[in-house]
Amino acid sequence: MHQSDNPVCWRDDIDALAFEPDKHGGFCMVHRLAFRTLLQFYPEPDDCLSFFRDQERAFRAAAGAKIARSEIAHGVNFHLTSRDVIEQMSN
Repeated sequence: MHQSDNPVCWRDDIDALAFEPDKHGGFCMVHRLAFRTLLQFYPEPDDCLSFFRDQERAFRAAAGAKIARSEIAHGVNFHLTSRDVIEQMSN
């Protein structure tokens, strides 16, 4: 499990969940509006954190796929969309 290695947190300043993708060095952010699409309701931060934990494999896979597809440099922060996550949830 990655949670102890790579902490996950809610950032009020950007209204998003943030986590460190494996071996990337930067942070991946998922905005509350992406979670609204995924959850089909306007979530509180705890709802987002809980959903992330339940679907952590899909979020990490989506981050890895976006890093590769967009050639995101090591250490650079980026965002995931609901579409990025949905794509990996079906895999």
